[in-house]
Amino acid sequence: MTSVWENLTIDAHDPSRLAAWWAEALGYQVISEKPDEVEIRRASGELPGIVFVPVTAPKGGKNRLHIDLRPADQEAEVERLVDMGARPVDIDQGDVRWTVLADPEGNEFCVLREREE
Repeated sequence: MTSVWENLTIDAHDPSRLAAWWAEALGYQVISEKPDEVEIRRASGELPGIVFVPVTAPKGGKNRLHIDLRPADQEAEVERLVDMGARPVDIDQGDVRWTVLADPEGNEFCVLREREE
């Protein structure tokens, strides 16, 4: 027997704000908003979702798990995400073919190059 991937959970100081940011970034929608969690998905019945839960503790260090995005145009997508409030970050990645950004609460994610044929 195997498990079904239900959600990725992200700690947030402001779950509603961060969920709205990621929903816009990914073209997802907020499907549930409660005081203790906000969930976004591509569509209501489609898994996996991303759940944002409130925390008071500050983020410490580099994320050990992160999201990789693969857009059709890396440069344009990085520009769009930065315009939305993401910021470039250096996590000692060196000279790589992807761009590392952080969301408005400092969670790192990667924007990959277009997939080569």
